[in-house]
Amino acid sequence: MRKYIAFPMFCIALASMVSVTAQARLDRSCRKEIVSMCGIKRNAMRSCIQEKQEQLSDSCKTQLREQIKARAGRKQTEKNATTDNAENGEILSYGADDLQKLRFYRATEKDAPLIIFVHGGGWKRGDMDNATGTHKTSHFLSQGFAFATINYRLVPESTVEDQAADIASATAVLQDKAKILGIDPDRIFMMGHSAGAHLAALTTTDLSYFRKAGADPAALRGVILLDGAAYDVPSQLVTGNRIMQSTYKQTFGTELQRQKSLSPTYHTAAPNAPAFMILHIDRKDAKQQSEKLAKSLLENGTSAEVQAIPGKGMTGHRDINQNLGKTDYPATAIVDSWLAAQLR
Repeated sequence: MRKYIAFPMFCIALASMVSVTAQARLDRSCRKEIVSMCGIKRNAMRSCIQEKQEQLSDSCKTQLREQIKARAGRKQTEKNATTDNAENGEILSYGADDLQKLRFYRATEKDAPLIIFVHGGGWKRGDMDNATGTHKTSHFLSQGFAFATINYRLVPESTVEDQAADIASATAVLQDKAKILGIDPDRIFMMGHSAGAHLAALTTTDLSYFRKAGADPAALRGVILLDGAAYDVPSQLVTGNRIMQSTYKQTFGTELQRQKSLSPTYHTAAPNAPAFMILHIDRKDAKQQSEKLAKSLLENGTSAEVQAIPGKGMTGHRDINQNLGKTDYPATAIVDSWLAAQLR
């Protein structure tokens, strides 16, 4: 059955354009100063501000300093407040490259279901510790799951095809070591955020990556996608955030057939993972991409749900990764209920 829960949608404000540096709390006059001086291209904004900050008004410079200080404090608080610190995990290798590693967290009970997390970062940055210092690891361990978060090779040194192969290879290693890791190799859930959501969706719709790696796709119980993009790459290149266009082109190239081959929406003919929970926040392209993927899965006989989560722009995009697992964050109860249903 197709399910949608809609929350109010809002336009992305100018504040979100400077959120990378200023956390979207600068006053209007300061935001106007920054945009006038540095433009609105997020990738260039941080370096521009660092280079030209002395040209800003004293008030704006003070606000920037306060936001940088507040951001550092929040990161340290989150790190200290959660129990999923780096030293609690076990590092496993699944290949020869330095990036072909994963961090595994044991469940308290044996034969536990496993959640595998795929980090975001625009396919060209980020690492497995995007899942630590958040609430996900400790929360899902408390729910009886084992948890793994994986690194994968990055664009442009590697390709998206390499990244999908890495995710499948990491899954194969976890399945092979299931007995000594205390996990049930037949109860595996894939979870990804942002670019990691695309990669999680790609490997669980185009199951050839699993087969080539020697992983058993029949072990998949479900997939949780957190505010992803590029489920339909050709469409994303037309309607997606213009600031991200260079990243999409660098990642997926300009050849239409390759773009389609790397689009989960073009691989929804059975077999797929049996069930998908697709979450998105208030981003026009994320909503469109999520609904299109769900529609295609449903039309091909795969269970899929789409739910909108409060939050907008880049702040909401970050929050769905950072806050999943907090008891008062709306997505937590949704994911917990969905996971429980898949394990019945």
